Amino acid sequence: MSNASRGFIEVGTYMVPKHGQHIAGDVFLSQRFRVEDRTVSVLSDGLGSGVKANVLATLTATMALRYASGCMDVMRSAETIMDTLPICSVRKISYSTITIVDIDTLGEATIIEHGNPSFVVMRPSGEVEIQRSTHHPLKWHDRVVTKSVFRATLSDRIVFFSDGVTQAGTGEMATPLGWGPEGVKEFIREFVRRRPRASAGEFAREIVQRALQFDHGEAKDDISCVVIYFRTPRKMLVATGPPFSAENDSELANAVARFDGRKAICGGTTASIVGRLLDADVEMELNQPIDPQIPPVAKMSGVDLVTEGTLTLGEVARALEVGIPVDKMRPNAARRLLYMLMDSDDVQFMVGTRINEAHQDPNIPVELDLRRNIVKRIAAQLEQRFLKQTSIRYL
Repeated sequence: MSNASRGFIEVGTYMVPKHGQHIAGDVFLSQRFRVEDRTVSVLSDGLGSGVKANVLATLTATMALRYASGCMDVMRSAETIMDTLPICSVRKISYSTITIVDIDTLGEATIIEHGNPSFVVMRPSGEVEIQRSTHHPLKWHDRVVTKSVFRATLSDRIVFFSDGVTQAGTGEMATPLGWGPEGVKEFIREFVRRRPRASAGEFAREIVQRALQFDHGEAKDDISCVVIYFRTPRKMLVATGPPFSAENDSELANAVARFDGRKAICGGTTASIVGRLLDADVEMELNQPIDPQIPPVAKMSGVDLVTEGTLTLGEVARALEVGIPVDKMRPNAARRLLYMLMDSDDVQFMVGTRINEAHQDPNIPVELDLRRNIVKRIAAQLEQRFLKQTSIRYL
């Protein structure tokens, strides 16, 4: 693959704890390494359920992520993890199950499995059979670790889950042995056919919710699913603030016009500059909810969303930092902007550095940072919490 054909690695997860437990015994961790253009994701299922299982799974997942990120030998990593975990006095086993997926933006993937149900790779055309090699750690001959190395192609989905998924419905008349691996694969295959553009998070949620239905809404075990969607990145440009020098106004307008992806302009002055140079009118949208704190949105030909600047961006930054889901926000411009950000993979910010005199007013709240600082806060949250790619360019 060339640099132009590098894919985006979208990671989505959904988890439901065992009925009656307030904390899940399954743990999921994921980290993106920008220098190497790779993402490592780990799902661990601790022995039992509740707090004890969560502690075991957290320890296992944390160690596995650290070893995988450092490219430590697979067998050495597995033995170290097994040596570290305490042994159950009743069942005489010490391990948490684990699945590790290490994939880069060229699609080169390595998957390590121990104890969890086998992962599934699904393309729009159907399931892909992946060759696995089996290993027995020297100190733990009764344990089996499998390793798979392959190249994913754009539109591939790598799906892995805890046994709470495959064992859902066990003992029921319709599913005496549980949903089962084949049942899960059939659901995955049908979901990809029906909803080919569904996000990784939506996909993971649908699988868990279907498993929960087999348990009549009361999970008999922790139910967890992770979906890694390797696809063409969805790009978005956010232009906010007039350039420091008016001589660069045309550079801003041309960048908006040429951008291949979704576009949002945040700021009245910014929108006026772009509209004037592109001969596009800026008009207020009618029949939209009125929010006393956030100014309404406008529309411009060739641009997906036009909003006010600092107040709207500040509200987006706050929602990201506090952890407010998009669907829990008030119906205003900030919500629409955040939805677009969450539905994008590669977010490019173009930030004008001309000082807005209105923001120097001592009556403006202290929280109203300069535009560039708010954008930095948004970019940091998008990268750290949602594993998105971001860049900031100043004009």
